[in-house]
Amino acid sequence: MSNVTIENLGIRLTGLDILKDLNLEVSAGEFLVLLGPSGCGKSTLLHSIAGLIDVHEGSMAIGGQDVTWADPKDRGIGMVFQSYALYPTMSVEKNLSFGPRIAGVAKAEIAKRVDRAAKMLHLTELLNRKPSQLSGGQRQRVAIGRALVREASVFLFDEPLSNLDAKLRGELRRELKQLHKDLGATMIYVTHDQVEAMTLASRIAVMKQGKIQQIDTPANVYGKPANMFVAGFLGAPSMNFVEGTLEVAEGTILFVAPTLRVDVSDYPFAKLPTGGEKAVLGVRPEHITLTEAGSERANGSALVSLVEPMGASQVVWLDAQGVSLAVDADAQFTAPALDRKIGFAIQPSHLSLFDLQSQERL
Repeated sequence: MSNVTIENLGIRLTGLDILKDLNLEVSAGEFLVLLGPSGCGKSTLLHSIAGLIDVHEGSMAIGGQDVTWADPKDRGIGMVFQSYALYPTMSVEKNLSFGPRIAGVAKAEIAKRVDRAAKMLHLTELLNRKPSQLSGGQRQRVAIGRALVREASVFLFDEPLSNLDAKLRGELRRELKQLHKDLGATMIYVTHDQVEAMTLASRIAVMKQGKIQQIDTPANVYGKPANMFVAGFLGAPSMNFVEGTLEVAEGTILFVAPTLRVDVSDYPFAKLPTGGEKAVLGVRPEHITLTEAGSERANGSALVSLVEPMGASQVVWLDAQGVSLAVDADAQFTAPALDRKIGFAIQPSHLSLFDLQSQERL
């Protein structure tokens, strides 16, 4: 396993800067997930690490060796694409062994690597089959196995599960996580699926318009988002946002909006407010509790506009004077009838506050 170091990377395609002045350090043995919407530059970054896209400026090193202008075959990487890209006329065994055979690896060593990869990915009984005889999940396992037999220093995954149905995605997610645990290899994984990112990653790098907005553990990216983009991108439903003002009086700091009033004195401000600052309060649906309208515990009240049953839970949507709030409630909770008033309380220890103009975390 090797670390990956990227310094001041710039990628320009058809005259447009896709990535500019990007810096990234991936530790050896880390599982880093590049997360972001379509067009944010995450696949471009991955392909540049693989050597499939030329660098416009900056440098790149794998395992301490400068690979900025190295050919893909000389970078010590194994890559798994969104499409399986298997050879249709070859058996699973031949697909797995193709790379080492071309590289001139000894037959005994190839057989050892193929056997190990097949056991890890539950492909042993399928080695004699052709790709047309495999399910989508089995084909993707073969594609992953083909990267494994290269015994690469770094494994790169470009949305490898996006073509699979939800059940298969869940199964292969678990297998990839176990694979990383067993190999201890450095893995960089691109996805726009936040569930994949949260479940797989050692760290998540959230990207927007070619820039990394935040890179941290899944817990910190979810619980302490650096800005409103990160806060809104993660979570389903996403974080609720309410615009208001910070008021300071007699040592107490309050967030005040037409729809609610919250004591935020214990919030870990980077810089204490003096009062009058425009801010946005962010709170996730699971950190709002529904109460009786007018209850002393309530921070505000709203009308029930919609209820979405989710099996083990339900999402109750509130209309607080035109501000839409999603609340994650237990499935056994009996919500009032639609258009009836209900109170809600916010857990102050789990809220986030952002500057209204910059949208950065306060």
